[in-house]
Amino acid sequence: MPPTETGPAHAPAISVQLFAGAAAEYGADTATVHGATLREALEDLLRTASADAARVIGRSSILLNAVACTDHDRALTEGDTLDVLPPFAGG
Repeated sequence: MPPTETGPAHAPAISVQLFAGAAAEYGADTATVHGATLREALEDLLRTASADAARVIGRSSILLNAVACTDHDRALTEGDTLDVLPPFAGG
């Protein structure tokens, strides 16, 4: 399993829930990362990801507190949650 609780101590702790292929490639369905912005939190998540996991996460939709967020400069605060939803086919 990937390590958790990484990143700068001064940055907020952010809970991450990974779904489907993102969880399978990452090796866990949850993680705790640190980051003052969405970009920093994703970078912290990717530090412990394999190349395959990074590829899936990079193509995934990110929800911040259950709302889609594409602004990687968006500020995060302690207690925020991220959902990583990989693309999937079918319907």
